[in-house]
Amino acid sequence: MTRITNHLPTAQLQALDAAHHLHPFTENAALAQKGARVITAASGVMLTDSDGAEILDAMAGLWCVNIGYGRAELAEAAARQMRELPYYNTFFQTTHVPAIALAERLARLAPGDLNHVFYASGGSEANDTNIRLARTYWAEKGKPEKQVIISRHNAYHGSTVGAASLGGMSGMHAQGGLPIPGIVHIDEPNWYAAGGEMSPEDFGLERARQLEAKIAEIGEDKVAAFIAEPIQGAGGVIIPPESYWPEIQRICDAHEILLIADEVITGFGRTGNWFGAETYAIRPDIMTIAKGLSSGYAPIGGSLVSDEVAGVLAATEFNHGYTYSGHPVACAVALENLRILEEERIVERVREETGPYLREKWEALADHPFVGEARIVGFMGSLALTPDKPARAPFAAPAGTVGLIAREISFENNLIMRHVGDRMIIAPPLVLSKAEIDTLIERAIRTLDEAHEEARKQGLLVAG
Repeated sequence: MTRITNHLPTAQLQALDAAHHLHPFTENAALAQKGARVITAASGVMLTDSDGAEILDAMAGLWCVNIGYGRAELAEAAARQMRELPYYNTFFQTTHVPAIALAERLARLAPGDLNHVFYASGGSEANDTNIRLARTYWAEKGKPEKQVIISRHNAYHGSTVGAASLGGMSGMHAQGGLPIPGIVHIDEPNWYAAGGEMSPEDFGLERARQLEAKIAEIGEDKVAAFIAEPIQGAGGVIIPPESYWPEIQRICDAHEILLIADEVITGFGRTGNWFGAETYAIRPDIMTIAKGLSSGYAPIGGSLVSDEVAGVLAATEFNHGYTYSGHPVACAVALENLRILEEERIVERVREETGPYLREKWEALADHPFVGEARIVGFMGSLALTPDKPARAPFAAPAGTVGLIAREISFENNLIMRHVGDRMIIAPPLVLSKAEIDTLIERAIRTLDEAHEEARKQGLLVAG
């Protein structure tokens, strides 16, 4: 049996990595010079690197390891399934037990009438599926001109050509000829950065009503869907004002466009409910799922589809699919992951116990001189760094300069926080205990202190 272990010194592992491994979202030449941190093991909420250091993973990998690391039950579920049926497809009038069982479980867990699933291997694939689902739905309804999908600036919906086009990140659109035609964007509901003197409530309504204005501009007969994350994740954990989602729902209902909730990050307990749609009382027609579906233990995603949309699509051959749609091993792992989330009441614990505890500690970080805003919902939080708290001012330095300093210091302090521009964000495993929350906050405070001092030394505490 081939077993990959840390049998080489860290420097040699880093050299091999630099020689052969192209990292995503990375300037690989700079990383090669610095050397990647080599992660060799993990348990609970802690990672271990090749030098033996223990790191608190406050990002749950990439927002995904909801049940924590090292759950042997998921490995056993994968092994059992590999022995029974390691692979089969569902293209040619066939199916298999794991895909059936997971589809039923998801229909039971999902809100409203999202009773159908089209499987993918991750969120990017699922959002590509959603483009075709929405357009095919309207074509089958006799409205083939309804093609345009509206999204938001600074949203993240994946990195395939279609999904990256749905996303609104300028850095991604600058590479590869994006966005593709038929996708347009409106502004995000980021009150801290753009609200000015408006109240959060008024700002939320103004940003939601941009959707209505864009529909009027394009023509209701041309718009197929609006896609959004309940809380923008990779955009910096942008928590919308309370007025935002009710108005979005009203607009979608009034103008006959599909509402697609991208719950790749917010799904499976992250907000303290099973889905962000429940947290914000929205009624999506399509919901994108991935990440927490298997807690990252196996690659799987999908599109949860309403009875109405599925009923219309059932009358035609939907010429779409992936080799690994509904992969039996991934489905088996996801089923075991959902069993653990349910039986151990992990989502309820986040909502009722650890989430409120983390919120109290996290929001107190707003008192730090470096922090202009501390926001959190469930286990999904952000800190806006600023040189001028009362003015909610950005730094004069290019966006992300100070955030990167804080991120690097956090990593040195064995705490994985991520930076998005000059916001620091967390999304820890849902099994984080109160004692581990205390450790997270202690390391976050140390990071803020040290990053503030470093920014001062470099003359970066200047408002832009």
